[in-house]
Amino acid sequence: MKRRLWDTVIQIGVFFAVILAWHLYVTWGNVPSFVLPGPGPVLAKIVEIAKNGSLWRHAGMTFYEIVVGFAFGTALGALVGYVLAHWRTLENLLQPYILFAQTAPKIALIPLFVIWFGLGMTSKIVLIVSNVFFPVMINTMLGLRSVPAELNELMTLLKASRWQRLFHIEIPSAFPLFMAGLRLAIIQATIAAIVAEWIAGDVGLGFLLVYGNTTYDAHLLLAAVVATNVVGIACYLALLAIERRLLRWQAQETAAHLENTAA
Repeated sequence: MKRRLWDTVIQIGVFFAVILAWHLYVTWGNVPSFVLPGPGPVLAKIVEIAKNGSLWRHAGMTFYEIVVGFAFGTALGALVGYVLAHWRTLENLLQPYILFAQTAPKIALIPLFVIWFGLGMTSKIVLIVSNVFFPVMINTMLGLRSVPAELNELMTLLKASRWQRLFHIEIPSAFPLFMAGLRLAIIQATIAAIVAEWIAGDVGLGFLLVYGNTTYDAHLLLAAVVATNVVGIACYLALLAIERRLLRWQAQETAAHLENTAA
């Protein structure tokens, strides 16, 4: 507990040290505000766009795109990962195509997504899904294959059904790798959402970044960067909270199962 508290204090201290260094550099270096505004003016800009509602509109849209794309990408990746984990022949058949799709520069495909799906929400969601899918799929497949052989043999001796195998040994064994894939995927989803809005959006934090860039408004540009970081960190922390809750539930279920077995 003390170590965690000390780590938190250090993290907060580093944050304020960076802010102070930024302020001193701008002040003592006489850096023009149009080149690099100080933290105070950037904070004032954040308050301004929050008061007029534009911050909430753009941040809300980005958050919505991240959540929807992440949900669809996770569901699709977990499903395909499960199928490939149990059918190695299919994996061997599809492996070259999966590798080709995974290494393709998805950002370069945004113009095609716009042609296929239009300038609306769909093209952005498709880009996010394509970035979320692969880390979830690969980690799901590897996690399911990490089940110890003796557990599989035990379930075979007990004549366990497919569902019993899934819930009693496969999900618990795959959970750590699966969550690692989700943590990577939520970061990819945030980046993909910003890039999609940057290239083909008329609303969202990515669009706000473009607007600040094209109007040479460094205050707005940095305010949008800060807002983007806040949204990304909030999504990541929410995922960690869900992971902790699931781990607690899994531990309780395991304990209850052991008690029933002993009884």
